[in-house]
Amino acid sequence: MNWIEIFRSGLSTGTVLLIASIGEILTERSGIQNLGVEGMMLVGAMAGFKIALQTGNVWLGLFAAVIAGGLLSLAHAVVTIHFQADQTVSGLSLTFLGTGLALVLGDGLTGQVAPVIPRASIPLLSQIPYLGPVAFTNHNLLVYFGYLLVPLTWYYINKTRPGLHLRAVGENPAAADTLGVNIYRTRYLYTFIGGCFAGLAGATISVAIAPGWYSNLTVNGQGWIAVALVIFAHWNPWRAALGGYLFGVLRRFTLDLQGPRMIFGLANPFFFNTNLVFFLQMAPYILTIIALVWGSSAARKKRIGSPSALGIPYQRGERGL
Repeated sequence: MNWIEIFRSGLSTGTVLLIASIGEILTERSGIQNLGVEGMMLVGAMAGFKIALQTGNVWLGLFAAVIAGGLLSLAHAVVTIHFQADQTVSGLSLTFLGTGLALVLGDGLTGQVAPVIPRASIPLLSQIPYLGPVAFTNHNLLVYFGYLLVPLTWYYINKTRPGLHLRAVGENPAAADTLGVNIYRTRYLYTFIGGCFAGLAGATISVAIAPGWYSNLTVNGQGWIAVALVIFAHWNPWRAALGGYLFGVLRRFTLDLQGPRMIFGLANPFFFNTNLVFFLQMAPYILTIIALVWGSSAARKKRIGSPSALGIPYQRGERGL
């Protein structure tokens, strides 16, 4: 079993979860909960692959994926911010809408081959023992984008004035409103940005990690894992990165366990054992359900650092939280 390859592939796969969870962190920091990440990722994966296939330009495909995810998220923004509907119900509806759109618009794409994101190694850094071959060798360029995205997002949220406004809107929108922060515009903006990141995460799969379009199997539940990862991460980009990469390594590790390879010099007990294979495949989703249930109570949300106004519609003139 090649551990370097497992960790290297885990970083690549974990980049999808990282990008999607960063977008959801920004959205939820503004007080909007969007459970439609899966649907936006599917639309992004379909749009990215389709445009890359039709134009022969993978970068146009990525741009289309970003815009597609962002536009779909605006439907959630209108329903929850303007009409103040229940955010959980709207998010679930967005998943169904995105899944349906992706299946219809992606008809005929299965089995076709589109351009993919180039791969590269980072000079000098790729020569670092152990770390270099894992983190800086032969990755697609979006993996390196993920490395930069985490510190930049953390700095933006915690060290800039717009980031301060974002946190204020998510914690106490009434107080932020009295200071001149436009609550509605802020929530619309970050819901859109979160959708853009979800669309990019979907395209990361279809034109980089596992190139191709295979209907709903392209995303395969990773949007739900990203939502749970936000809770695991306590809305912190650094923890989201750690969790995303760990999930990525786990997914690759479970795939290797299903092969006839030796494990620590012993025969692989998972090979040809259907029940054990099914258990390994559903393990990430079990953890997702546990995370969502564990973080669902108001008391626990407050204790783990959830934005105080998360999921609560804002009406000007009401008392603050």
